[in-house]
Amino acid sequence: MLFKFAFRNVFRQKRRTLLTILTMFGGFTLAALAIGLADGTYAYVINMFTRNQLGHIQIHRESYLDRPSLYKTVDHYKTIGEAVGRISGVEAWAPRLYSAGLVSLEDKSSTARIIGIDPVRENTATRFDKKIVEGRSLSGPAAHEVVIGRGLAKVLKARVADEVVVVSQAADGSIANDIYNIVGIAAAGDDMSDRTAFYLHLDDARELLVLEERVHEIIVIINNIDYVYKITGDIREKLADSALTVQPWQEFARSFYQAMQVDLQANLIMLLIINLIVAVGVLNTVLMTVLERTREYGVLKAMGTRPLMIFRLVVVEVAVMIVISLIIGFILSLIINYLLATTGIPMPFKFSYGGVEFTRWYSEVNARSLYIPGITVAVVALLVSIFPATRAARIAPADAMRTN
Repeated sequence: MLFKFAFRNVFRQKRRTLLTILTMFGGFTLAALAIGLADGTYAYVINMFTRNQLGHIQIHRESYLDRPSLYKTVDHYKTIGEAVGRISGVEAWAPRLYSAGLVSLEDKSSTARIIGIDPVRENTATRFDKKIVEGRSLSGPAAHEVVIGRGLAKVLKARVADEVVVVSQAADGSIANDIYNIVGIAAAGDDMSDRTAFYLHLDDARELLVLEERVHEIIVIINNIDYVYKITGDIREKLADSALTVQPWQEFARSFYQAMQVDLQANLIMLLIINLIVAVGVLNTVLMTVLERTREYGVLKAMGTRPLMIFRLVVVEVAVMIVISLIIGFILSLIINYLLATTGIPMPFKFSYGGVEFTRWYSEVNARSLYIPGITVAVVALLVSIFPATRAARIAPADAMRTN
């Protein structure tokens, strides 16, 4: 009976009810869109930042990231990599070697970052072969080949099939130098890294720098990034080597992670503003409804209706509007987030961060983008309805009958 009365009362003032429903489902949709865009964009960014470049987990010699050095190496990397690869949840691993050098082509020279990679493992782990924009990737066996960054190719005016000379310092103190044939030009998505990138086969790089069976880094790709901390702990337990550090992407890419957290806090402020708008809209509508129906509530009180019943009637009326709003908002949010997850929103300008270039915002269809707006809008609307419901319950019959 209470629900029946509430439902009828809701649609007595159709225009006002429609405005209230629009306010609530509009707030729901905006909040769902904000969460979906944040989650979708962050998922895209993290995927580009980790899976395509840095890896989800990295293994180094202790303090290497704080003060990189040619001599801070991971020994017996194959044994370590094979042990890591057997851990549940690990999809792939790849060794890397880093150094600095001077690259020359005819009369042009430039500084370069020498990156030694295992092309087979790197293609599996980070899809290195997909970054080749001209020529091809490195061969499986070492063949004195090099892939250079697009920016470095422009500086040297280099083309595929040209020969370049690189000079660096070897681990034994000698001068490392050799000639390599350019087989490909790569674009990592960041102009700064492409300006210095000099990719060698891991065997060629180790021979150049006299590093034998040593590397500077092992990256690990996992199946589900949500379990990155658990798998990091499993790797640490498996290796049990205090001389090595095993870090998830949140630690070795701390500046990026902190910037993302700051942006998430800003997103929470936006959700708070949306909820404030919903609260004001609901309060205004319900309060006006109570004031207009003062005589009605007075008659109900005079007929013996208990104050609690009137209080519950007003709250149930708001609950009916909440349910209608959430159903409409749920459907509309799913449609909008699905479309934006597929096509994205073009950014007004491109920007790069951590070697990744971003051109579009993407949304994501997930449970979080639906239940958080649903719960917050419902709770805010119900809390706001308490004041007008209390006012209606406290109306004195004699005073209400004299109200015009």
